[in-house]
Order: sequence, then C-alpha cells, then structure tokens
Amino acid sequence: MAARRGVFFSSIFLPTGYPIGFALFALLLAPTMAALSSTVHLSCAKALGPKAAKRAVAVKAAARADSNNEVRAVGEPIPLSAIHSASFGLREGRHPVCDPKCLKSHHSPPPPLPSHPKSRYGACWPGRAEVTNDVPALGNGNVKKISLLGSTGSIGTQTLDIAEENPDKFEIVALSAGKNLDVLAGQIKKFKPKMVSISDGEDIAKLKEMIAGMDGDQPELLYGPDGMVEVARHKDVDSTVTGIVGCAGLPPTVAAIEAGKNICLANKETLIAGGPAIVPLAVKHGVKILPADSEHSAIFQCIQGLPENALRRIILTASGGAFRDVSYEEMLRCAKEDPAFLQKKATTHPNWDMGAKITCDSATLMNKALEVIEAHYLYGTSYDNIDVVIHPQSIIHSMVETADSSVLAQLGWPDMRLPILYTMSWPNRVECSEQTWPRLDFVKMGDLTFREPDVEKYPSLTMGYAAGRTGGTMTGVFSAANEQAVAMFLDKKIGYFDIYKTIEMAMEAHKNDLVLDPTLDDIIAADLWARAHVKDLVESGVCKELLAV
Repeated sequence: MAARRGVFFSSIFLPTGYPIGFALFALLLAPTMAALSSTVHLSCAKALGPKAAKRAVAVKAAARADSNNEVRAVGEPIPLSAIHSASFGLREGRHPVCDPKCLKSHHSPPPPLPSHPKSRYGACWPGRAEVTNDVPALGNGNVKKISLLGSTGSIGTQTLDIAEENPDKFEIVALSAGKNLDVLAGQIKKFKPKMVSISDGEDIAKLKEMIAGMDGDQPELLYGPDGMVEVARHKDVDSTVTGIVGCAGLPPTVAAIEAGKNICLANKETLIAGGPAIVPLAVKHGVKILPADSEHSAIFQCIQGLPENALRRIILTASGGAFRDVSYEEMLRCAKEDPAFLQKKATTHPNWDMGAKITCDSATLMNKALEVIEAHYLYGTSYDNIDVVIHPQSIIHSMVETADSSVLAQLGWPDMRLPILYTMSWPNRVECSEQTWPRLDFVKMGDLTFREPDVEKYPSLTMGYAAGRTGGTMTGVFSAANEQAVAMFLDKKIGYFDIYKTIEMAMEAHKNDLVLDPTLDDIIAADLWARAHVKDLVESGVCKELLAV
C-alpha cells in the first residue's frame, strides 16, 4: 500500500501575526507498507497529509541548514530565520495560515538532508542499539541491583511489582519518595533497601517509628535533594529508575550518570529539558539511557541490532486522546457554551488509566509533541524524519522505517509494565506469567486503524516541532510552560484553549533569552522562569475569557 507525504509549509510571522513571505515545502514518496495486512490502513506514512497542507499549518517545515539546530556549528548564534515561526504557531488566538502567494515567489527547494544529520548534542542511541553476546541471563545468582526514584508514584509502584514478581532477577537497593510515608513504610518493610530518602527531614523521626521492628536492619535514612542524589548513585546499584516528575529529577540523574549507573528513564524532563546537557554527559560516561515510556521503548526494541545508517524514519503512534472523535468545530462550540464538558472530557482517556495531568497531555496531544523532542535526543533522528500518526487502538506502540523501506513495529496490549520491565532487564528478556501479563491475541485485537493528526485541533504539534528545531533551553520552556498551564487548567483557572495560548506566549517571550548550549543551571532556571511566566500571564487576566481562539 503506497502512501505519500503531504506538502508542508512554513511562514515566519511578525508579532502582529502576518506572514512576511517565505514558504518551504518538500514532497517525498514514502515506502510501501506491505508488512502489515490490508486491514491496517497505514496513513502513518504521512504524519501530516493534504488536509493539513491545505490548512497550511506549519508542523514540519523543511527549515533546513539555516534553521535547524542539528546542523549549526556549536556556539554559532541562532538567526531569526532559525525560529520555526516567530509566533510558534499561535498568535492572538489564531492558527498560522500561509499566504498562497508566497508559493509562487519561492525559489527551488533546498536539497534534502540525510536521514541523520549530525545532532548538535549527540544521541543516546544514534540510529541503532548494539547488543553484545556476552551478557549473562538474569537469575541463577545474577541479580540486577536497582535504585528507584519516586517509589510511591505510578512508575515506582509498578517497578516494585516487577521486582516482587522476579526476586531472583532484581534487588531494590535504594528508594526515594516524597510525603507518602504510609506507602513508603510498607515498601521498606517488604523490600528492605539499604538506603531511603524522603523529601522533608522533619519526617525522618516519624518514618523511623513506622518501620520499627521490621525484619532485618533499618535502612540509612536521608532527606531532601542531597538525599535523592545519594540514592541515585548508591555504590551497589547497577541501574537507576527515574520515576519522579519535573526538573527535580535532573540533579539525581546527573549524579547517577557520573557514577556510571544506567538510567531507566521514566522522567521526560531529563531529555526534553535536559537533553542538551544530559545526552553529551551520558555519551561521555558510556551510560545507557533506557526509555521506559511505551512509544520510545517500542522504537528502542525495533532498532535492536540494526546496522549503521539503517534507520530512516521514526513513526510515533498516538491514541488521539479524549478528543480524537470530537471535531474542532464542536470543541470551539463547547468552549463558548459548555466549558465544563471540555474540562471533564480532557481528563478521561479512552484507552489508558493515567493521572489527570498525563491524560490532559494526551487530550491536547502535547505528550506526542514532547515525545518528538525526546525521540530526537534519544536516537539522533532529524525532526524531518520523525512523524506522528493517530492509532486509536494503542496496540502498535510505535514504528521505525529502515533504509530499504521495511517498517518494524512493536505491538502489545496497553500496559506500562512492559516498557518498565525492559529497561530493567535489557538486554535480557524476562519470561512473564500469562496470568499477570496477558499475551496479545490477534483475533481479539481486531482491526488496526490509523489517521493523520489534525493540527488545527492539536496545535501542540506545531509548537513541539518548533521548540525542537530551535533547541537549547526552548524545549525545556515548552515543557515547563505546558505543565504550569495544565495545572491551572485542572484548577479551573484557565480554559482548554488557553493552554495553547499561554505556552505560545511563553515561547515567544523566551526567544531573546535562548541559550543554545545550556548548563544544568541554565536548564533549571529556564524551567522555573517558564512556570512563573505562565502563572503571571494568567494572573494578569490575559486568559480571563477562558477561550483563546
């Protein structure tokens, strides 16, 4: 089944929102997708198609050598033309529209870039994952020792479930947690770690009382950011699972990398905000960054053993979230007449049982915009070769296209435990019980369908590609502004469409302070600034209408 990429346009917009007149476009033929059955309509070969091109929304402009952070020399100042759009996709409530006249005056398109132009910051797995043959199997005395950051959260509890099910393969050596002392005390008694850190030192005495009388020795108890760092780099640990949220996870991750611990990555900010600093550090220390989210785990599994330069394209699948079957026009009507519907709908996922923030990110497709950036840092793939496709069933977790036009996919029931398990066991595979880990049944699974993402409904994609192409601290600002905006949306302080507006305004305001090669301090400072800026915007009344369209 042949498919063709759509034509993508980009315009630079003045602060007033009017195009100043250039457009870049590329028309590429995508490969034959014969590997999947005819019931699988692989429109995934075009992340954005003619419908999106007709709207002229700039999602993946071919902003080549002059405007791609992947090919600029280190330290070279970023020109205005390097910004994907000066308004980053939204301005004064409108989506950017390319003036058709600019197509007539446009000169010949630039030559296509290779699939993997040299990334400014390097890559954790540059197009392939090489596995040595001398790695002993887990079990029979070979136990991998684990440090877990965020033990009482969703990632943390699932990690501990895996360890409990496989005591001959995994040992929990160190834990860190926040304020949920009841759950933490139970974990300490069950797994008997050597070291535990909590957020507040005033809770140390209470925790000691709660674990008094436990079998074996009590763990060393620490607290605060320094305690979390010690947990991450514990001398006996082989791998550190980063299950905490936000930039709080950056310092302990850096400590673990510098101590030579492999990272089981469940903290998005590590790469989305910290990529410019974290990726070179991991490469320097020879540390493996193993992705624990389902999409990047799928890609990681698909590139195992690929030869050099075999990876051509990454195809990220998205469920489409809560609004995948709701038209943009209907959403606009609800924003005016029934904003409570959008509020409730945005926090109800059709496939996954997740927290409110993550579910809202799925509804806005912000999670996929963030994953595009993460894919670039993990695999070094050009943003021109990272596509997004809506896959409502969430069975194919992502795909890769190879140089010979083959497409490799990883399939499974929607279950976050599998990618977490694979980060812990890699490069081994652990045999799992069919009772607790149901096997994929292709008959029950039924048809697999795919759609192109509607970038009018999901402008987050436009902004995500823009932030990624800009690089440096912009990706962290994009992520932090989203977190703050979503928090205020969930608190009913802004409307659904205000999420996009406040993120765009934060990115616009950050352009003059952009740092292309940031330190860890620069990254954390940009994160804090973005959150404060969004909060200030909302408090100034810019979103008082609860509608930014």
